[in-house]
Amino acid sequence: MRSNVWHECLCFATYYAPRGRPRLLMLGESIGQRYLSPTDHLIGILGEAGTGKSSIINGMFPGLELTNDDEGINVHPAPLVRMHQDGRFSAHTFHIDVRFEMAFVQVYEIAEAIRHALAQRRRIIVEHFDAVYPYLKINAQVLLGIGEDIVVTRPNLFGPFPDDIRRAIENTAVFRRMAHSAEDITSMVLENDFRIPTPDAHSDVPRGFVIEFDQRPPGLDIAKLERKVLEIIERGAEISYDDPAHIRIGDTRYKCTGPRIHVGNSSEIRNFRLMKELVHDPITGQFCLVGQVAEPKPIRFIERHPEAAAPTSPAEP
Repeated sequence: MRSNVWHECLCFATYYAPRGRPRLLMLGESIGQRYLSPTDHLIGILGEAGTGKSSIINGMFPGLELTNDDEGINVHPAPLVRMHQDGRFSAHTFHIDVRFEMAFVQVYEIAEAIRHALAQRRRIIVEHFDAVYPYLKINAQVLLGIGEDIVVTRPNLFGPFPDDIRRAIENTAVFRRMAHSAEDITSMVLENDFRIPTPDAHSDVPRGFVIEFDQRPPGLDIAKLERKVLEIIERGAEISYDDPAHIRIGDTRYKCTGPRIHVGNSSEIRNFRLMKELVHDPITGQFCLVGQVAEPKPIRFIERHPEAAAPTSPAEP
């Protein structure tokens, strides 16, 4: 029996796309363990800039040197292209950002380099895979789309294809940026106005965030908290990258583990609201503060019929 027979049954796996780098790294590691095979040589990554693609790749492939490092260590031409031009690949695994590399070489040359490396049984991780696929005409063995969610699939000859994944995530990353910005503003107000330290535990809901407390926070007035956050949103505070561990919200420097995943101004956050009560998890014992932004996310996989919205009473005889 072939070792990857079960992989071929995968249609799509969808994950919440977390916002902090530690959580992105852990999710990347989990995706690598679940869906990568040792025989996979072509991995395609799709998604807008600033959605955490680099962190996901670092989690999947620890130690891999990226050619478009966010801290400015940009390598060009990419080792993949340079070694293709030299006619010899001295490494086993390569990373290439197609859009970044297109500033230096033609896209068809990138496709030729990938084909050459595949023929030499090298592994290539390709960011913006959809940009090179029309020239490459070889689908990836694993495709990841990173937007509002993270979509993972193992295509076969019949798809899904890069454009399918691109359409699934297109224009969705804005909801993630809104949610993250609203989450950090909420945390800042909790600390500054309510003297409630923000816990390390965070999780996700569709188009929103969850802040998890081990105990019910004393003195927390959720309605007042919501009003204060809305004041900052409506004021139009600039939100900007400060360093790898901080952002600036207006004039305030605030800690953040995902400083690039934000809207540029708080006024871009639409329809912010908090659930009126803390949600208690009876298993973990935690109290969850839940915030959401924008419009409710459409249900994709399970459609509820209107008549199924509430139980009906048995008909009287």
